[in-house]
Amino acid sequence: MARPEPWQLLAENYPVSVVMQTRFQDIDPNRHLNNVAFAAIFESARVHLNRALRPWAERPKNERSMVAAVTINYLGEGQYPDDVEISSGVSRIGTSSYVIAQAMFQNGQCIATCESVIVCRTDGEGKPLRPEVVAELEKMRTTG
Repeated sequence: MARPEPWQLLAENYPVSVVMQTRFQDIDPNRHLNNVAFAAIFESARVHLNRALRPWAERPKNERSMVAAVTINYLGEGQYPDDVEISSGVSRIGTSSYVIAQAMFQNGQCIATCESVIVCRTDGEGKPLRPEVVAELEKMRTTG
């Protein structure tokens, strides 16, 4: 797996940020945040970003978005009970999909990055993103 690009390690390159608490149940026997906790925290932050996209709230009932792929790079150990900050943005926009890029920071260090491919489906088939959705995605672009 390729290492993250340098721009991915800087919080200021992402337009949306959310602070999340770590939980005691997130730790492994070595008292580090476990890989499932990283995935769950990234998922919650991804939902936070998607909810900020207005046209999704107004989308037709037969239109859905779904996660097609998720890649997480673990760069450092996360600690309980310290909070984490997840920075998120849209790094790529395709015809019927887009990529959400994220980075997780704890105590000033980037401890993980995540890329999620989100696919738009209408009536059970891949369909192009509506122009108004593309316009909102453009507003959420990463600067890296």
